[in-house]
Amino acid sequence: MVLDLFAGPGGWSHALTLLGMRDVGLEWDTWACNTRARAGQLTIQTDVARYPAWIFSGRVLGLIASPPCQAWSRAGKRLGLVDQPLVHQAVADLAAGRDTREQLLAACADPRSLLAAEPMRYLHALHTAGEPEWIAMEEVPDVLPLWKQYAAILRGWGFSVWTGILNSADYGVPQTRKRAILLASRVRTAEPPPPTHAQVAEDTTLFGLRRARWVSMAQALGWGRTDGPVPTVCAGGGPGGGPEPFPSGSRKTLTDARDRGSWAPHPGGVILSSRHQRPGPAVRKGSRSDRAVDHAAPVEASSWAWSLRSNNQANATVRRADEPAGTLFFGHRANECTWVAEPSAGAEDTSQSQSVPEPIRITAREAGILQSFPADYPWAGNKGQQFSQIGNAVPPRLAAHLLAPHLNVPFNPDDFTLAA
Repeated sequence: MVLDLFAGPGGWSHALTLLGMRDVGLEWDTWACNTRARAGQLTIQTDVARYPAWIFSGRVLGLIASPPCQAWSRAGKRLGLVDQPLVHQAVADLAAGRDTREQLLAACADPRSLLAAEPMRYLHALHTAGEPEWIAMEEVPDVLPLWKQYAAILRGWGFSVWTGILNSADYGVPQTRKRAILLASRVRTAEPPPPTHAQVAEDTTLFGLRRARWVSMAQALGWGRTDGPVPTVCAGGGPGGGPEPFPSGSRKTLTDARDRGSWAPHPGGVILSSRHQRPGPAVRKGSRSDRAVDHAAPVEASSWAWSLRSNNQANATVRRADEPAGTLFFGHRANECTWVAEPSAGAEDTSQSQSVPEPIRITAREAGILQSFPADYPWAGNKGQQFSQIGNAVPPRLAAHLLAPHLNVPFNPDDFTLAA
């Protein structure tokens, strides 16, 4: 079997499915387990830190591990860095067959920090049976020193090991998500997969390889296609200005309002060009609908381009729709990612003549696509629970690139349909 620790909603599992294999995932979160069940993935709902590792001895081909990143992520308090010496000690002890987790856990500033040492407990139990054949692990970049400690131990056990930082955008994921990766094998030289994409498209090299341009958010989401999905519009005025097209409190998409506007690609991003404007209903002065009617001035095609803003902080990452997204993270900032309108390239000053279109919250479906999950992936739970799963997931497209060489199977990137 392929054993997947901290399996989450199935980033690694979906990649394995496309490669013709399945894994057994260990995951404690109920909603992630429900998502996995809907996707047809095998799951043991359990605490990885408490499950007996010896049960799998003699049965494991490959081991995958993506420990929770909250203790180490730049989006949080990063107490994992404070606890790093304790985690290194836990890894060294577990590799030697000594379980000191209870004592070390009591000294941790964040109890989640020690979860990064759990893969070594399983690896030590499997090593006695000459397993696994290969290993793939992923975490936030600050965990790289820990992966290097794992690598030193694994090399002593006869593995070829590679560790480093990979950018998901270099492998066709519409997101510049950088991750610390560990790849190890007993039967082949461990090395990173060759990147397929670059920030700027490349000409054919001396080796005959050519990398395509990074996949943009607009490209992944199908914006600009007449049959593709478009951003969701919240009641209170459409993103391109104009009267509120739907009843107050409703939530529709621009697909449902094609008589009012259409999305089109633009060098500066994705813009909304109004085909025509209709007069709004008579409303009481000062009401919410009245404020929407005040935005009824026609919007020229060159006026506004859409960007994704990662949160409401002053230093938030903002990326145009014709670029990949920044790293998506949710949780305590659930659903703070919003589409915001900015003057498009070459547009004249619109500050006086037109109002800025209102921000639009990103949907879970859009966030999943930007993680390279299929548009119809069966996310379970409410909006916050879905965003939490998506933000913590491994991009399946990156996972497939990492796993295909170990499985000796071809990987066809066209299997990722994204917004199709």
